Amino acid sequence: MRLLFSELPGRRERHLRRKHDNPLFPEDERVLTQEGLTEAQRLDHEELVAYIGDLRKLVGEAVALGPHEQSDRILELKERLDKAYETACRLADDQGPNREAIRKLVAVIMKAVWKGAGNDSLAQRELEQEEAARKAHYELLEYPLVADLLDPDSLIREGELLPVLLSADRPEFEAAVTLFDPAQLLALCEQGETMFGQVDGVEPPQEARWRLDALTALAESIKPN
Repeated sequence: MRLLFSELPGRRERHLRRKHDNPLFPEDERVLTQEGLTEAQRLDHEELVAYIGDLRKLVGEAVALGPHEQSDRILELKERLDKAYETACRLADDQGPNREAIRKLVAVIMKAVWKGAGNDSLAQRELEQEEAARKAHYELLEYPLVADLLDPDSLIREGELLPVLLSADRPEFEAAVTLFDPAQLLALCEQGETMFGQVDGVEPPQEARWRLDALTALAESIKPN
């Protein structure tokens, strides 16, 4: 039976699709039914509806900020907007408009923060570093796998991390591996060699071996002396 996938899936459907017919996962996890897929899509939709309601309230709070608002209040809203942006990157459907709205609100808030910094050169350098870090973070979140890995309630269990990484397409793989430190990368490489020796039933895709080789090379290149 042909499965009815979403064009722009949410995090639950994405994770089911990662495991579907994937020889790097246990055989009983590779099978995807339409019933299981439909349930994941339903839960993804419920999450989206709840998010839209929460985002409207958050936007209302941000728009209502007064010109003399306390700095603690401004920074608290900025942090919540950053988290809302991360959440939007994990949701189903086109979240481009919501993400753009959040970016604009964060930019407005940052103007107030810059104004509060005045001529303090140290504060200005810290703000420059923060904005550069936010820009890089937002760019990484363009990759759904990165957003899913950074999810506080990530569906990717510890034992699934390596198969997920090795199954990712090249751009997502290269973005995702930047989230790990050298020790974590080395541990993943060791797990990979063990996993390839245990895969049964279907020959692992050659792309997965290439990903593991790339992971090993990266781990070796940044390993502390």
